[in-house]
Amino acid sequence: MAQPTARPVANPAPLGLLGFGITTLVLSLWNSNLFGSNLTGDAALPLALIFGGGAQLLAGMWEFHAGNTFGATAFTGFGAFWISFYFLLTQGFAAHAGSFGVATYLLGWTIFTGILTFGAWRVNAVTGSLFSLLFLTFLALTLDSQVGYGVLGTNSTLLHQVGGYLGIVTAVNAFYNAAAAILKDLAGKDVLPVFPVGGK
Repeated sequence: MAQPTARPVANPAPLGLLGFGITTLVLSLWNSNLFGSNLTGDAALPLALIFGGGAQLLAGMWEFHAGNTFGATAFTGFGAFWISFYFLLTQGFAAHAGSFGVATYLLGWTIFTGILTFGAWRVNAVTGSLFSLLFLTFLALTLDSQVGYGVLGTNSTLLHQVGGYLGIVTAVNAFYNAAAAILKDLAGKDVLPVFPVGGK
């Protein structure tokens, strides 16, 4: 009896990276106050729920199927972050928690990102730099939440804007990562360099 042929599994990372990157870009443009009152955080909320949250959760589940522990943990975790962030802002939880509560929430995600950063540098330098930038973004917003983020909508502190600019650079890195993965799959070889580490 013929054995069933295993179907190849597509790489879910580009989907997860784009869901993360687009949502991070829109939220970070608001955090940076680059466009002033012309852009509000509301623009990021549908993305946080559907693309940043939902698509990343799906990508994480597919990474589990592909046997990629790092990708599964990262995409599932950040998918859950975006969904929880959506409810934090839309259901009044942030107002009830206060600035210290929001700081604690962001601190947890800073720690989560810091742990993943160690693993990211074993993937390649581009992925390592992505998580390093994200760690710094979370750290800046965690510190800022004591004086601004927790009351929502102030958009005035220096750290808040620094976190926004770091988030923009982080999003650009995610776009590059996604493009590199898509082009590699299409061409069968690296097209955009990702700078492997450890001689891989």
